Amino acid sequence: MPTDHTRSAILSAAERLYADRGFADVTLRDIVAAADVNLAAVNYHFGSKDELIAELFVTRSLATNRERLNELKEAEAVGGGRADVEAILRALVGPTVRGCLGPNNERSTAARFMIRASIESVPPIRRIKNREIDHLRKFSAAMRRSLPDRSEVDLYWGLHFALAMAHQTIRDSERLSKWSEGTCDLNDVEGIIDRVVAVSAMALAGSEPAKASAKLVAREAR
Repeated sequence: MPTDHTRSAILSAAERLYADRGFADVTLRDIVAAADVNLAAVNYHFGSKDELIAELFVTRSLATNRERLNELKEAEAVGGGRADVEAILRALVGPTVRGCLGPNNERSTAARFMIRASIESVPPIRRIKNREIDHLRKFSAAMRRSLPDRSEVDLYWGLHFALAMAHQTIRDSERLSKWSEGTCDLNDVEGIIDRVVAVSAMALAGSEPAKASAKLVAREAR
């Protein structure tokens, strides 16, 4: 089997197995059996299970982050270098939600893998998430340009909560559908994004965060 084909077969089999069964329950022997290669091929191309997981996650994350930054760039171009708050938030959460929910992906292997990566805290993915934050810094910089009077702390929390809402909705979409007896339409991806953006923008641009910050400052001064 040619080297490139072998590598692709390993990645494809690993992503499918991790998406179906989770990270803890899949061994390298499971992967080599599914890919129809030998264990030496995995060691040659990736070195270890952690490195294989890391490559899969980085590959998917890079695509999402590239889409985020392209949307942010377009939003800032429309605003003459200063994007609207809602446009910044939409660029931040939109690609993630679109990549994991809705009829277009039909819970694709890639989508299910990223959902697993969000739910299960495994060391290689955790290390990458904690290290690769340069693209997020571009969003906080854009938000500072959009809301120059808001404290940096409020901006960071606002962006963090926007991401948290998006990820929680993706992780617990099935439960929300059952809980709401189907009234919350998880196939209405743009509607979900609209809701996350609306709540986050209200928190960032409204007066309540400033009041909360004042209470925090008063509490810390005691």
